[in-house]
Amino acid sequence: MKDSTKPVALITGASAGLGEAFARQLAARGFDLILVARRKGKLASLAQQLTHPGIITVETIPADLATDAGIRKVEQHIRSLERLDLLVNNAGFGLSGTFVDQPVDKALDMLHVHVEASVRLTHAALAGMVRRRSGTIINVSSASAFAPLVGSVMYSATKVFLVNFSKALQLENRRNRIKIQALCPGFFHSEFHDVMQVNKKAIPNWMFITADEVARRSLLALRWKAVVYVPELLYRVGAFFVSLPVLGDWLLLTFAKFASKRREEFIKAH
Repeated sequence: MKDSTKPVALITGASAGLGEAFARQLAARGFDLILVARRKGKLASLAQQLTHPGIITVETIPADLATDAGIRKVEQHIRSLERLDLLVNNAGFGLSGTFVDQPVDKALDMLHVHVEASVRLTHAALAGMVRRRSGTIINVSSASAFAPLVGSVMYSATKVFLVNFSKALQLENRRNRIKIQALCPGFFHSEFHDVMQVNKKAIPNWMFITADEVARRSLLALRWKAVVYVPELLYRVGAFFVSLPVLGDWLLLTFAKFASKRREEFIKAH
């Protein structure tokens, strides 16, 4: 019989990368899990690894959050739960290339996955959390939320939304004992950049950390009051400098030129 007193976490984009890292660390902390992702086989494999009869229960929901049907499926499941202690809106993907050269349907898919799914799942989870006066929501944003990215226009734009959405939610729920975190990592090792066909050799290794480390720091940071959390010092410093009026604009322009040049070199080489 399922223990109704055990904490329950739902994680989207749970089949790999940061979502999988959150799943493993939350299972180690005694959470029962609900894992959401498109890839049914990878979800089933992870669930089998993390399930411990009588100790950890893992449920899987195969769903494509780029579609209304996929979002509704998870949304309805959340509303049916007796309790949900932690929601991690982690599902996401990247697109490479200039906005005008990308299919507009792919840009809209990103809007659905990053923004619409996060909004609807948060709304579904928040009602029960407010009623119980407890709960946590982690919206996985990005360090790119602090700077518009050439070649990733939609990605950085949707991540800005998640930061401001999280800030406003925390203000609204400051008396409900609910914790909202906008997690803004920089580069970390996962299949994300491989899928985007990013030339990782062009990025210094010291700019990367592991997905496990991002998840670990995120969960530890929930003890603090900061809503926007950047796990790496390097990117915290960078976010500060790009926010400065004149210097920030110069840094963004310089980075845009550098990124465009490296992208052209990578395309020619392949």
